[in-house]
Amino acid sequence: MTKANPAPEPSALALSDELLARIAARAPGYDADNAFCAEDLDELQAAGYLRLGVPVDRGGAGFGLAATSAVQRRLAEAAPATALGLGMHQVWVQAARAVSARGESFLQAVTDHAADDHLLAFGVSEPGNDAVLFDSSTTAEPDGDGGYRFTGTKVFTSLAPAWDVLSVFGKDESGPEPRLVHGFVLRADGDVEHLDDWDTLGMRATQSRTTRLHGVHVPADRIVRSLPVGPSQDPLVFGIFAAFEVLIASVYVGIATRAVTLAAGAVAQRTAVDGTPRSQDPDVRRAIADMRGTVDAVELQVSSLARSVDELDDLGARWFPLLVGTKARAVDAAQHVVDEAMRVVGGGAYRASGELARLARDVRAGQYHPSSRDSAARTIAASVLGPLG
Repeated sequence: MTKANPAPEPSALALSDELLARIAARAPGYDADNAFCAEDLDELQAAGYLRLGVPVDRGGAGFGLAATSAVQRRLAEAAPATALGLGMHQVWVQAARAVSARGESFLQAVTDHAADDHLLAFGVSEPGNDAVLFDSSTTAEPDGDGGYRFTGTKVFTSLAPAWDVLSVFGKDESGPEPRLVHGFVLRADGDVEHLDDWDTLGMRATQSRTTRLHGVHVPADRIVRSLPVGPSQDPLVFGIFAAFEVLIASVYVGIATRAVTLAAGAVAQRTAVDGTPRSQDPDVRRAIADMRGTVDAVELQVSSLARSVDELDDLGARWFPLLVGTKARAVDAAQHVVDEAMRVVGGGAYRASGELARLARDVRAGQYHPSSRDSAARTIAASVLGPLG
């Protein structure tokens, strides 16, 4: 397979310093009010953010996964919840790029929607479904014409107040073998209910509400895939998995980066009782060095893996262990860095209204995104030791 050309690097056109400053200024308010980041979405959409991964000849920036990852890290430094929530759109766009680069066209509609500035969201996660993409408790009932009606409950549906296009999948048990059916719902279709139940410790601006599908109809032309139940190497699964794990990891690298900046700024302004600058304390310097080194390590892992996706590297069976491992390490590293930043800064960091305290709450959401630390460990162990007997 011929490798794709590397994607261009992010430019100031995508996220200017002025735009990021406005986004950062709004983040405390969204958090305090438990409100969706509507103004951020409006400004980012106007700046071309929804078209980052769209080909240049379609009005986009032509960014691949590595370039989009860098944008997400930078956005997360300003507003983690905005980066996480709107990042779900970028996951779909990059999944479509990965599918297209590997010779398939069944996600072309995703690129078309993004080119038209339509906001894409995920309706995948379900209560109690640890299999995620490999099984579903949602019912997919055939309509007889190639379409389906979906009935079930989805959780952690980011962008609930604002999406234009929502992905759904469910299980069709009408045939001899159950099938997992994937399609797209438009906001105008109706029969989709969002509960106003997003009241969380952190990442509040995502408004990732519980979603109920009440027999919502998806016609045949919006059904994109039918797969067997269980693990799959299908391009759809790879595309979603690669984009999701890398872009989620990118958000947490951004959080960790910001925590280092805040910690360094705080200690530079403080002195000990004897007048010695806190930045000269050997213990503080060692802690800051550990934090920065931790961020450097995971940032390089995320960037390298993203480039491997863009460049069509043939990693074979190593793909999934690398993807889940990188995401899990990035989340754990970010939590460690934020906790260390809180300790180094001292009691002032414990104020609920402070940015570092908000990061300490936001960073804990990472453990709940697939793949969890335990799931990642099982995948990595199986790649080394083989499956359980």
